[in-house]
Amino acid sequence: MNTTSHHAGLPATALSGHPVLRVPPAPPAAAAAYFAASLAFHADVSDVAAALELDAGPGMTVLDCRSTASWDQGHIPGAVHLPTARIPEQAARLLDPAVPVVTYCWGPGCDGATRAALALARLGYQVKEMRGGFEYWVREGFGFETSRGAERRDPDPLTVPVADADCGC
Repeated sequence: MNTTSHHAGLPATALSGHPVLRVPPAPPAAAAAYFAASLAFHADVSDVAAALELDAGPGMTVLDCRSTASWDQGHIPGAVHLPTARIPEQAARLLDPAVPVVTYCWGPGCDGATRAALALARLGYQVKEMRGGFEYWVREGFGFETSRGAERRDPDPLTVPVADADCGC
């Protein structure tokens, strides 16, 4: 019986206790399909910010699905405010079905943007979820609006390079 794994020559018995490789990586073709699909469903905050700055327009609608109190606390400039619970009755009035929608909520620990994206997809909208939500928008140093006016915070060096505009990814 062959006890050597195809993973860097490690014995199969060594992998059973390996915290990462105890479940082997997917075959490359399956991994490529998964990651391509992930990009079809998600966008990150820096790409959304870059799209909002395009001269030709963003080509998308950014949707904040949080409560009014949360919206007032801070939101992405130009976003449409539509709490998730109101999507079924208000989406057609506020959103163009021909324009893709990017949803966001508080942050990566919140499923609100996922629920909003699901509700919109069920209504026939093309939709993506913005990874990181409003939290990462602020942490990466992008401007936001509050009930008091426009604000911006210094970028968090744990989320964005502070010495270079391009993170290389």
